[in-house]
Amino acid sequence: MPRFVQFEEFGSRDYLQVVERERPWPGPGQILVRVMAAGLNPMDIKAYRSEQAAAHMGVTLPSGIGQDFAGFVEELGEGVTRFEMGQAVLGTAPFAAIADFVVVPEDGQVIVKPDPLTFEVAGSLGVVGRTAMATVHSLDLHERDTVLVSAAAGGVGVLAAQLAVRCGATVIGTAGEENHEFLEALGVIPVTYGDGLAQRVRDVLDDDHVTAVLDNHGADTIEAALELSVPIERVNTIAVFGPDAHGARSVGGRAAGNTELAELADLLAENELLLPIDSIFPIERTVEAYGRLEGGHVRGKVVVVTD
Repeated sequence: MPRFVQFEEFGSRDYLQVVERERPWPGPGQILVRVMAAGLNPMDIKAYRSEQAAAHMGVTLPSGIGQDFAGFVEELGEGVTRFEMGQAVLGTAPFAAIADFVVVPEDGQVIVKPDPLTFEVAGSLGVVGRTAMATVHSLDLHERDTVLVSAAAGGVGVLAAQLAVRCGATVIGTAGEENHEFLEALGVIPVTYGDGLAQRVRDVLDDDHVTAVLDNHGADTIEAALELSVPIERVNTIAVFGPDAHGARSVGGRAAGNTELAELADLLAENELLLPIDSIFPIERTVEAYGRLEGGHVRGKVVVVTD
């Protein structure tokens, strides 16, 4: 029987369980995908921990978990023309991705997987890929910019930092010391996050100054931006909302679609960008996989695989 990871109570990852259920079938305009890999996202953690956060995301119990997937087209619903049987695809299936099979609309958030892209990377790309593309585009970066990117070794941050480098900008990225050498190899100037961030940024810039901020971490990055006199209209955050954002932009993944996702997938397939895979777990160890993500200091993505 096909496996499906779900939770029936809120509170912690320990409520996640692998259950068996009947194989789903695609309706008109839908495709059935045999999932090979599914990437984990912080929004999943918010959903299973908090009923309030889950409600904000439209989640009700019982609920599946996971957003992003990559696999093979197993069945075509009536009228499907965009995809073919056996085709490798990647995409997003909100709160249903960690499973042996997912059903998604052919006109939804799903694209053909570039051949060179591994299933682990492809299955991690939907949410972070669209978000990174949208956030970088929101600030119209160019070679005269110096950009601070927080959580620069994480899923969104590592892609956003590299995209900013491709724009010609000077990029400073916050990360734990264990990721500094890694960021330097990507062309990013690393600084340690935490108290005193603004001064550490000043120290690495000499006489230059920060002109834009991509926040993937939280209010501490916004505070640093204010200390560094970055115009608030040139700060974009996906981690802070309400008064703590001080009027910063809040452009996220919804501002990017399949065109941007395909562009990013091609760049990864051509080794123009890197999305590191921190760790890989079998579906039976999904609870452990989320424990790894909850623990922080993750480089890139944590992935669940079905085989």
